[in-house]
Amino acid sequence: MIQSWRTSFLVFCDRRILSIFLFGFSSGLPFLLTLSTLTIWLKESGLNNTTVGLFVIVTIPYTFKFLWGPVVDRVKLPLLSKPLGQRRSWALLSQGILIFMLLGLGFSNPKESILETALWAFGVSFCSAIQDIVIEAYRIEIIDEDQKGSAASSTYLGYRLGMMMSGAGALSLAATYSWQTAYVVMAFFIGVGMLTTLFSPSPQTLVFSSAPHLSLKHIAPHNRFWEWFKSTYGPPLQELWQSYDWRVVLAFIFFYKVGDTALNVMNTPFLVELGFSKLEIANVAKFFGISAMIIGGFLGGLFLNRFGILSSLILCASLQICSSLMFVIQALVGYNLSILVMTIGVENLTCGLGAAAFIAYLSSLCSAPHTATHFALLSSFGSLARIVLSIGAGFLADFLTWPLFFTLTAFACLPCLFLLIHASHHFPYMHSFLKTATPS
Repeated sequence: MIQSWRTSFLVFCDRRILSIFLFGFSSGLPFLLTLSTLTIWLKESGLNNTTVGLFVIVTIPYTFKFLWGPVVDRVKLPLLSKPLGQRRSWALLSQGILIFMLLGLGFSNPKESILETALWAFGVSFCSAIQDIVIEAYRIEIIDEDQKGSAASSTYLGYRLGMMMSGAGALSLAATYSWQTAYVVMAFFIGVGMLTTLFSPSPQTLVFSSAPHLSLKHIAPHNRFWEWFKSTYGPPLQELWQSYDWRVVLAFIFFYKVGDTALNVMNTPFLVELGFSKLEIANVAKFFGISAMIIGGFLGGLFLNRFGILSSLILCASLQICSSLMFVIQALVGYNLSILVMTIGVENLTCGLGAAAFIAYLSSLCSAPHTATHFALLSSFGSLARIVLSIGAGFLADFLTWPLFFTLTAFACLPCLFLLIHASHHFPYMHSFLKTATPS
């Protein structure tokens, strides 16, 4: 139901929302340790750009989370499942192995054995992806229906703080001490997630039909693979697509990513071409920008609780157009630090608002007992859309002027608005957030 501003704010004091925030921190922490932070370490080790670029392969587990989503949903872990439950047992296992992988990555030497470093980094990505699946499923299952907005916002805020820790925090430690020290400290902070796992409540017990086909001895033979695939992915897919028009859902996910992806991918090359220095970009785009993004995530939670998912998505889609138009203004004005502050502020505030609303929307499509599988499938499609759009954005930026490129980005946001306004009847779950509530 729609809530008052005061009630919307007090929701963040719920113990479960705090747990979700800390889980978000644990989820966001490993991400940059296999991307930008690791890239700087590799460059300092003397690796060429081709090798550094190929290291993006180690993050493949994030894109294919849907493959092991059903395993996380259905397989019970010996010794851990009974005292901790399905979700917390998988969370604790993934976090424990993640710490080990981070320590291994930290003590590897890219100069002497790049393959060893790559294997440790792949292990970090794999364990982190498993943790992400579990945390998203836990978040969806543990909260009440009217807290989905606050939960999505808390996840996003925690995730961004985790990224700040593994980005700016890890780089500061590496500059002051060593890369080994930086990764050891980052591994230590995964303990925040482990403590949260141990002391958080478990969601409602999940019930599945018997599934003897999940036994490894039945999965291994090649001629049984298709039967295993159908029985594992068939029920969650059938439930998802029977409840919603999958064409509208996938189209919305794709078009919602258009404006956000184009700006995130091309804003740094654009600013460099305008003549902004690395220090100016770092101060404005990183420190100020991330702060605006965090504020946007918090405001997103308030808007979701106050106005509901559909209204929040319409607002965020409209603001995406404004963000693109701000970059058009920046392109026409050229080098101007004051305009840059406004441009980055609008973009990152919109990004924070939009991310919270988008997470809440994906969560609204998921249901037990296939929560992990549902969210993994939807988020994987979002990741795939981001990759495709990133390639397209770079291609267009090479052949268009910057004002025309960002104008095209603004127009590309219109299909998303069209879907939200004219096809809202395809999102019945969202309407429950838009019913008139009694004043509180």
